[in-house]
Amino acid sequence: MATALLPSSPFSDRLRRSFRGVERSLLGSAPSLKFTVHKKLSHAHGLKTRAVYGDVNKVEIPRQWYNVVADLPLKPPPALHPKTHKPLKHEDLSPLFPDELIRQEVSDDRFIPIPDDVIDIYKLWRPTPLIRAKRLEKLLGTPAKIYYKYEGTSPAGSHKPNTAVPQAWYNAQQGVKNVVTETGAGQWGSSLAFACSLFGLNCEVWQVRASYDQKPYRKLMMQTWGAQVHPSPSSITNAGRKILQEDPLSPGSLGIAISEAVEVAATHEDTKYCLGSVLNHVLLHQTIIGEECLSQLEAVGETPDVIIGCTGGGSNFGGLTFPFIREMLKGRMDPLIRAVEPAACPSLTEGVYTYDYGDTAGMTPLMKMHTLGHDFVPDPIHAGGLRYHGMAPLISHVYEMGFMEAIAIPQTECFQAALQFARTEGLIPAPEPTHAIAAAIREALHCKDTGEEKVILMAMCGHGHFDLAAYEKYLQGNMVDLSYSNEKVQASLAAIPHIVP
Repeated sequence: MATALLPSSPFSDRLRRSFRGVERSLLGSAPSLKFTVHKKLSHAHGLKTRAVYGDVNKVEIPRQWYNVVADLPLKPPPALHPKTHKPLKHEDLSPLFPDELIRQEVSDDRFIPIPDDVIDIYKLWRPTPLIRAKRLEKLLGTPAKIYYKYEGTSPAGSHKPNTAVPQAWYNAQQGVKNVVTETGAGQWGSSLAFACSLFGLNCEVWQVRASYDQKPYRKLMMQTWGAQVHPSPSSITNAGRKILQEDPLSPGSLGIAISEAVEVAATHEDTKYCLGSVLNHVLLHQTIIGEECLSQLEAVGETPDVIIGCTGGGSNFGGLTFPFIREMLKGRMDPLIRAVEPAACPSLTEGVYTYDYGDTAGMTPLMKMHTLGHDFVPDPIHAGGLRYHGMAPLISHVYEMGFMEAIAIPQTECFQAALQFARTEGLIPAPEPTHAIAAAIREALHCKDTGEEKVILMAMCGHGHFDLAAYEKYLQGNMVDLSYSNEKVQASLAAIPHIVP
C-alpha cells in the first residue's frame, strides 16, 4: 500500500506519516485503500443484526473472533525466546499454554470460530448493551452523542470472562487439571476462577499486593468460585522471595505477579498458565466486544467519530477497537481512536518501543512493545488493572503504525468524571474505565466549544461495586494524584535486554 495513493483524511494523514522510510518500501506492492465513509457495514465476518432498525441491543452473538493481524499492512514483530533471542517456536510455549491457544497466538487467519460450548456460556451475559449516555450529554451541555459499550453485565462484572471462558475451555479440552495466573485489581482473577468452576479446573491466583489489600471482596469472589489466592510478591516462589528480600513492603506489580505464576506453571507438568491481557490470543477473544458494537451502531444508523478506551495491558481496548480498525482499512469509516492510560503508569505515552520481558523476573518471552522497563513498579493507584509496565505488542504495533493515539490522565480527574457519570447514568464504574470516561468528557466538552456533533464511543469495561473504598477516599478528599519517577523509569529502562537485529 503506497501512501501516495491515500486520499487526504485524518486517518490517512496519520497512516502516511507512519509509513515513511522502510515501511513505505515494504508496503509498496499492497493494494490501495479508498477511504469513503459508509453507514452500512460489512457483515462478512458472520455477525448479523436480527433487530428492526433502531433496536440497538438485539443482535446475534458473534460466532467468530476477529484477528487484526490478517489485515495489517505491516505484520507485527515476532516474540523472542528469553534465552536465545530467536523467534519463538510452538514447543517453546507448550509448557505454558494448550496447543490451540498457541496456534491462535501466532495465527494469520482473519477469523477464528468460537466453540459452541463457549457460545453457550457467553449467552449468560452476551450480547452486552450499547447505551447512549443522554443524561451525561445533558449535564455537559454538549452537542456530541456519547455511547458506551457496557461489559459489566458478565458474572465477574467486567470484560475479562470473554477470554477466561475460552482459555479454561481449551485447557480442559487438552486434559489440563490446574491453571495459574496473576491479577491486578482482581477482575481477571475472578473471571478465571468463574470459568474454571464451570470446567472443573483448579485455579491458583497471585494478586498484586496493593490490590489484594485494597480490594478484599475481589479475593473473596475468587475464593467463592473455588480459587486459591496469594498476595504477590509471596514467599511461595523464588521470584516472590527475591522481591521480598529486596523490599519487604513491596506493593507488588503485575510484572512480579506474572513471574510468580509463570514460575509455578513452568515447574509443574500438570499445570498451565493463563494470561488476562497483552497476548495476541487474549485480544483476539475480546474482539467479540467490537463485533457486537458494530452491529449495534448499525442498528441505530451511527458511525463513531471518536473511539476511546482505557489501556493497561490492552485487552478491552483492542477488543473494542480492532474490528473498527478493520472497517477503517476497508474504507468504511474514519474514526479517531484514542487510548487512555494512568499518568502514574504511562507506557504508551512515555515508554520506549523495544523488546522487553513481560514479567519482572525475565521468565516470559521477549515482546516488542511500549514499555517502562520490566523492573518498573508503578505507584499503587486505584486502577490496579492498569498498573502494567508494558503494553500489548499488537496495541503497540498499531500505535506505531499511526492507527491510534494515546493520552495519560491523573486519577483525581478520572474519579471526578466517574461521579459525573454515576450521578447521571446510574452505573458506578470500576477505576479502570474512569480513564475512558474522563477522556470522553474532555472530547464532549471540546464539541461544546466547537459546536461539532460528533459521535463518541467509549469502552465501559466493568463496574466498580468492589471498588467503593477508592470512591470513599476520593469523596473524603484523601485521594492524591500519583506520578512516575523519571529516575525510577530510567533505572528500569537500563535493565532492558539489548537485542541485536
